[in-house]
Amino acid sequence: MSTQHPDNVHVPFFAETSELGGEDEVKEAYYIYSHLGCHEQMWDCEGKEVDNFVVKKLLTTYSPFFADNILGKDIFLTLRVPNPHIEKAEAKILLETLESIPRSFDVARIFYKNDIPPIFEVILPMTDTHTAIDNIYQYYADFVIGKQFKRLGGRDTTIADWIGTFSPKHINVIPLFEDQTSMLSAHTTVGRYILDKHLPYQRVFLARSDPAMNYGLVSAVLLNKIALANLHRLQEETGVPVYPVIGVGSAPFRGNLRPDTVDRVSAEYPSAYTFTIQSAFKYDYPPDEARNAVRALESRAVSTPHRVDETQCLQIMERYTEAYIRELIPLSDIINRIAGHIPGRRKRKLHIGLFGYSRNTGGMKLPRAITFTAALYSIGIPPEILGLSALSDRDLDFVRRIYVNFDRDLCDAARYLNPDSPYLGEGMKDALLSITGDRINDDHRQATENILRALRESRTAEIQSDILHAANIRKFLG
Repeated sequence: MSTQHPDNVHVPFFAETSELGGEDEVKEAYYIYSHLGCHEQMWDCEGKEVDNFVVKKLLTTYSPFFADNILGKDIFLTLRVPNPHIEKAEAKILLETLESIPRSFDVARIFYKNDIPPIFEVILPMTDTHTAIDNIYQYYADFVIGKQFKRLGGRDTTIADWIGTFSPKHINVIPLFEDQTSMLSAHTTVGRYILDKHLPYQRVFLARSDPAMNYGLVSAVLLNKIALANLHRLQEETGVPVYPVIGVGSAPFRGNLRPDTVDRVSAEYPSAYTFTIQSAFKYDYPPDEARNAVRALESRAVSTPHRVDETQCLQIMERYTEAYIRELIPLSDIINRIAGHIPGRRKRKLHIGLFGYSRNTGGMKLPRAITFTAALYSIGIPPEILGLSALSDRDLDFVRRIYVNFDRDLCDAARYLNPDSPYLGEGMKDALLSITGDRINDDHRQATENILRALRESRTAEIQSDILHAANIRKFLG
C-alpha cells in the first residue's frame, strides 16, 4: 500500500514544487500503479489540499492505463478519513468523503461500463472503540445509500428517481490502531465490530511509527507482535479472515522498510498481508530497486505470527518506555527548534498525534513522527537509542527472541550516531554501542556537526541544507 507520508529527501520528478499538492498526488497515484507496480494507494482525505475528484481525474487523464487496469478490481484506491471523535474540526469532511464514494462509482461505471466500485474501503485513524468503526459502516449504509429511497415533498418521486441510484451498497471500514491501549485490545474491538455482520474478511491497520514515537522502538515492535498474535487468534475463533496492515517507514525507528530490507521486514511480521511503502521508499532509491522491492512484497508468502509472552512483553515495555520518556524530555526543546527547519514535503495538513495532547510527560509537545525522527537524526541522536539503558541482559535475550531484527535495526541506526553530540544523554552511547559496536558513518557525523554549529551560530539559512545533506546520506528524511 503506497501512502502519502512525507519522509522523502528527493522530490519526485513529476512534482511541481518540493511540497506535493493535490494535482501532484493524482500524478503520484498513477506513477505508483503504472511504474512501480504497486496495487494500492492510500488517499488521505484530510486537509484543504485534498482532491475528492481523484477517481475522475485518474480515469480521464490516464485513460489508456486504466482501461487495461480496472480500478477496484486490479488496482485499488483506499481512503483515509478523519476520525470525528478526535479531529473535531475535520469531522464533516468524513461525511463529504463518504458522499463522494457513490459519485466515484458513477464515474467508473460510465468509464468501464460495469458495476465494479472503484472505492469500497476507508481507513479510520486513531480507532479505540467498535462503535467508532460501526458508526461509519452504518452511516454509509443508512444515510449515504439509504437516502435514495426517501420521497420528496410527500410525493411518489424518490431521490433515486430524481438523481439516480447510489452504489456501492456497503463499504468496508479498516480500523487503524495507533496507541498502546487500543492496540492491545484491537482483537476485542474488531471482534465486537464483526459480530453482527457477515463480512467476507476484515482488514486491520496497525501503526508502527506513532507507537515508536510515543513509547520507543522496542515497545512499538512488541505492541505490534502482541496485536498480530491476538488478531490471528480472533481469525481462528471467528472464521473471518483477518488481513493485517502494518504502517512502516524507511527509518529503523519507524519500521526500517527499504527496498533492500524487504526480506527482513517480511520475516519480522510474517502474518502481515500488507505493508505501507512511504515516500522515501518510492523516491529516495532508483526506480528499478523500488519496483523490484514492490514485486517482492506483492509475491511474499504470508504465514502465522510469532508467538509472544504478552505478560513478559508488558513488563519489559513498562520499564523501557519509562526510560524512553525520561531520556526524551530533556531533548524536547532542541527537537522543536530543529523541527522548524525540517523541509515540508506535502501541502496538506498533518494529522493530530498523541503528543499533541496533554500527556504525563511534563506537558511535552512534540512534532509528528517524521519530523520528530528527522530532528533527532539531525543532531546525531538516533531515536532508536532512547530507552535502551533500561534493558538488562536478560531483557535483551527476550527481546531478541521476539524482535528478530533487533540487532540489525540497531546497527542500521548506529551508523547515524554522533558520539560528540552535546545532547547525547549519559549512558545512551554505551547502551547502543554495547549492542552494535562502532559503525558510525563519518560523513553523516560531519553533517550533524555542521547542523549543530549552524544552530549555535544562528546561521539559519544553512541549517535546512545541512539537514537535507544528512538525510540524503540516510536515504530518508525522518
